[in-house]
Amino acid sequence: MFFSFDKRILYIILGICVLSMFMGYLSNPAELLSLLLSIPGVLIAITFHEYAHAYAAYKLGDDTAKLQGRLTLNPLKHMDPIGIVMLVFLGYGWGKSVQIDSRNFNRNISVSKAEAIVSIAGPIANFILAIVFSIITVLVIKFDLLAACSVRAALTIMTVLQSIIVINVGLGLFNLIPLPPLDGSKVLNHFLPYNAQMWFKNNEQIFYIIFLVMWITRIAGTLILPARQAVYSGILRLTATIFGVSI
Repeated sequence: MFFSFDKRILYIILGICVLSMFMGYLSNPAELLSLLLSIPGVLIAITFHEYAHAYAAYKLGDDTAKLQGRLTLNPLKHMDPIGIVMLVFLGYGWGKSVQIDSRNFNRNISVSKAEAIVSIAGPIANFILAIVFSIITVLVIKFDLLAACSVRAALTIMTVLQSIIVINVGLGLFNLIPLPPLDGSKVLNHFLPYNAQMWFKNNEQIFYIIFLVMWITRIAGTLILPARQAVYSGILRLTATIFGVSI
């Protein structure tokens, strides 16, 4: 995923960042609880994101992911340690990359188009999940489905539902950033002229470095968080309006 970059350096940096943030959570039980309640959203978002990549590749003729056991909704098959921790603590991250073999794609479409379809499938799956769980959230409110629950239980369930929506939106948007190794780079590559594609490919390591800098300095988060909040609010409000619910 990170070419020849030593992953041990990333783990050290990540460990320091996580330890620092976790110490802050320990002093604030409410935030720690919120962090724990985000775990279901993380598992759902990454599992469906990576499954969508594998499924799209399989439908386009490449069974590499299927043979590797990735055409499954088993979360354990799709977890990347760094990406998971990033998603839990910072709200953006990634799963274990789905491997594809472009030589297996159907020849009725170009390789770049097939790669773009496989890449965009992940974020699309996340946005669909965000919409589905927005509908669930609105219906829970509309029909007061948690009336029989205690206040604490109802609040916990609503927090988990909202967390699932937020995390799916965040994962989808983050992966649309057009920098390797994120999905957006493959999508962008398909629409570039041939010379630009070659330049992009020949300078791929530079873009990896840019991505790493954005990730370590949290610039990526600064860019994503406002967009994530806007999309989250927009989906939830639109869904509420459609079902006639005031939120």
